[in-house]
Amino acid sequence: MRCTAAKQADLVSAERQGREARLAVDDAIDGLAQSQAGVAIWSPLLRELYKPRPNWDWIDINAGTWLNSVFAHDVDIILSPRDAAVYMMSDGARLAAPAPAAALYIRAAAPLIAAVRERTRRPANRHERLPGQPIASHATVRTSPSAIHATSTVAVGDRPAAISVMRIIPDGSDGDAPPGAAPLLLSVRYLDRSFVRQLASVQLLAGARATTGRLRPAEHGVPLIAENGRPVGMLAWRADRPGQAVWMTMVPTAAAVLAGLLATVAALLGGVGRLMRKDAASLDQLRVAHLELQAKEAQAHRLAYHDTLTGLANRARLITVLDDMLGAATAEGVSAVLLIDLDRFKQVNDTLGHLGGDHLIRQVAMRLEALVVPGDLVARLGGDEFAVLLSARANEKAIEAVAAAMVSSIKEPFVVLGTNVHIGASIGITCFRDAQGDRTELMRTADIAMYRVKAEGRDGYRFFAPDMDESVKLRREIEEDLRAAITREDELCVHYQPQMDGSGGGVIGVEALLRWRHPRRGSLAPAAFVKVAEESGLIGPLTRRVLRDACGVAIAWPGLSVAVNISPVQFRSRTLAAELIAIVRETGARAQQIELEVTESVLLDNDEVVHSTLSALRRAGFRIALDDFGTGYSSLSYLSKFKVDKIKIDRSFIQRLGEADDAAAIVHAVVRLGHAMGLVVTAEGVETGLQHAFLKHAGCNEMQGFLFSEAVPAAALRRLLGRLEQAA
Repeated sequence: MRCTAAKQADLVSAERQGREARLAVDDAIDGLAQSQAGVAIWSPLLRELYKPRPNWDWIDINAGTWLNSVFAHDVDIILSPRDAAVYMMSDGARLAAPAPAAALYIRAAAPLIAAVRERTRRPANRHERLPGQPIASHATVRTSPSAIHATSTVAVGDRPAAISVMRIIPDGSDGDAPPGAAPLLLSVRYLDRSFVRQLASVQLLAGARATTGRLRPAEHGVPLIAENGRPVGMLAWRADRPGQAVWMTMVPTAAAVLAGLLATVAALLGGVGRLMRKDAASLDQLRVAHLELQAKEAQAHRLAYHDTLTGLANRARLITVLDDMLGAATAEGVSAVLLIDLDRFKQVNDTLGHLGGDHLIRQVAMRLEALVVPGDLVARLGGDEFAVLLSARANEKAIEAVAAAMVSSIKEPFVVLGTNVHIGASIGITCFRDAQGDRTELMRTADIAMYRVKAEGRDGYRFFAPDMDESVKLRREIEEDLRAAITREDELCVHYQPQMDGSGGGVIGVEALLRWRHPRRGSLAPAAFVKVAEESGLIGPLTRRVLRDACGVAIAWPGLSVAVNISPVQFRSRTLAAELIAIVRETGARAQQIELEVTESVLLDNDEVVHSTLSALRRAGFRIALDDFGTGYSSLSYLSKFKVDKIKIDRSFIQRLGEADDAAAIVHAVVRLGHAMGLVVTAEGVETGLQHAFLKHAGCNEMQGFLFSEAVPAAALRRLLGRLEQAA
């Protein structure tokens, strides 16, 4: 019986140590991807990589050294869109020629690279977010939903390692990434170095080691499994055998007692006394071991359910508590989930670096926790995203009061690295009863409400309402239909509206306007789908299609200028100028005949990328027209700095001519301003003879509107231009 009890104690100890080892491996894998995200989802890094000559010293400081030193990565490699190694840091040192040394890691990570590139499709394991795949139902992944990465254990040569491959993408404030494949960040943490030392010192797994070989005698181990389900090694340690230890101390004691019995009764009594003292010492040792086990279990639990940067609950803890709250929900009071996204956080990271960003995140966490009561939960989901679970409140007004206090608190300045920092918060709120007790629905609808706040100007809060969901569904339908339309030839077409000279009698150019012949919704003007195209990354393909068509018209009508609208979103890409120039050259058109129309918001960014893009386009021969002039922050400094060729008076002023005195004054002022700066002035939206006469007298150089013609397909241009010439 004693032998069976000892074996049972050893078995329980082995199972406990196995759970701790697996938990530590999972934490290391998830931590590797989480630390990657701080660098890979960062617009400044992407912009640097797309420069003709990236500043590798800057990348050392802000990426390689940061990951190697702060997060204990052993190797970090940046792969080009063609999977060539362009940067590598290993053990804190950058390699001047990364390609040869990186080949070993690229081979080891090949299945992960293929999954991120979508060359292969498979379900996501619990540590990763794959493109087009839902996260695993038992996921422990700690990255934000915007991250795309494949993460697993692999064998690098004969060494087990955790490897994560993540797309390098913008952080959301700089628009979409350039078209085509993204660069990748490949990060490695060997499991036979600092990781096993941590197992030995923190988890107290004696003799911990990672191996691709067999277990030694008296060792226990857990397998390390790759993403394809194959073992790539073993995590091994010398097993604790508390039952055997106690049994082995008891055996010689029992022998001594037996010998004492055969000797004398006095020796028996003495032996019993010694046995009792030794048993007491063994029990003390077991009590100490039990306390150590409880401490380690508490530490492992905290690592699994808390954010390491802020100490707040993490996503796993949030989900657990949310499920408990939903299961225990009563009719009394109102409970809610609040999703919080920080506004203007990117600027802090750009100006103060990741260290400043981390300081700010900690301070935000403290302010949020100060505004809740016992029973509530504040969690950090990753990056600058937080969530708050509010337990039962009296009514929705009480929940609204908490959200308002959070917005107000985060608006107050933060002191970060000696600098005053101002940010804001967008908060989406869903009450439990509105989601009918479904956790997924709660998070989804709160997310929709949060993005509605961002769309309406940020720095605020909104409760989810059903109409938000309808608008989201409609937007998704439009996006899906638009993706399909781009692949077909018959739905999207370009129409052209003539631009007249100042007298209104001669055609000097045409403006290209995209139309969508939707199979169910009929003919759609750009206003119905351009916003969706901008948000979904489809605006680039649409613009390229319009420009190619416009180049064909320019070749057919060499005496006319052809205007093409460019979205402000596209100016966030460093490759825009090169793309437009390449299309004109491929089609054989002249850039001097193409006029690119941009809105004032492009100039207001006052960004180096915008300035260099416009300069490159002008050098190539394109003319630049400032569209909708007068509706934004019109400024002489912008006009002189960016050197546009034309300003187009917004149609809202033209339509008010004869109705509002200020409209006439504004038109006269814009015309005088444009002429004083040597710019051509165009009036849009001319629909009546009265407007035409006024604009002609005011000195407008060009006019455009339904008074002269609506937009027509390219095939109808010859007939339209002939009619306009005859009318003149």
